Amino acid sequence: MSMVDDPAFDWEGDAIQCPPHNALVIYELHVGSFHDDPGGPPGDLRSVMIQFAHLKRLGVNALQLMPLAEFAGDFSWGYNPAHIFAVESSYGGPQALKEFVKRAHQSGFAVILDVVYNHFGPSDLDLWQFDGWHENDLGGIYFYNDWRAETPWGNTRPDYGRGEVRQFLHDNAMMWLADYHLDGLRYDMTLYIRSVRGDDDPGAALPEGWSLVQWINRDIRARFPGRLTIAEDLRNDPQLTQAPDDGGAGFHTQWDANFVHPIRAVALTIGPYSVRVCSQDPE
Repeated sequence: MSMVDDPAFDWEGDAIQCPPHNALVIYELHVGSFHDDPGGPPGDLRSVMIQFAHLKRLGVNALQLMPLAEFAGDFSWGYNPAHIFAVESSYGGPQALKEFVKRAHQSGFAVILDVVYNHFGPSDLDLWQFDGWHENDLGGIYFYNDWRAETPWGNTRPDYGRGEVRQFLHDNAMMWLADYHLDGLRYDMTLYIRSVRGDDDPGAALPEGWSLVQWINRDIRARFPGRLTIAEDLRNDPQLTQAPDDGGAGFHTQWDANFVHPIRAVALTIGPYSVRVCSQDPE
């Protein structure tokens, strides 16, 4: 079964005005569990909108959504994308995401999305062995069919050296920014886009992955000035944020491994806490 989305949507003059990058206070959230009913179905984008007042009181001005490209089943963190051009149906689908972004902007939030380009699936992959050809029982024409397929999440790395795959991933990034008015993208584990095993072995580098990221980020900077791109690389490599024309990957910023773990340790020492949440309907 397939579904075709009606692209018509009233943005009501939505104008993206992302705060300056150095003024962003980002709250990363998982749509499915942020405001769900325990034991019931996963939360959806509407259930997050109900909590906008609560998020505003926290002092954040940007909402970073964990991946919401269609994945297997209804419950997932989203880092197992099966159909990267589709919005997860259990979260409300494409119209719900557009409504979410419009209302978030009206409430003063920028919206950033996690995207996963270092692997697909590994399940529910219609692209897997798409035309029947494959080698080593791997993915076929859209995937590496040798040792370069290996990732920590399954042997499902797309073939960054194939023109059709490069265009596919490039167009996906552009879609989120153009069609959904998103303010930025956070790339999941870029370390496994630029290398096979995430180590410093020069023989396992993926220069075609690096050049793909350069192309996408260069086009984002040209076509969508002011939008933000974030790398989760966790190696503090300065080349990640250097301009593509200077050999860099072109990201605006990257996650700092020396920040997240100390903060997490401090948070764990605080212990359980409770917050009073807002139940006001966004309508």
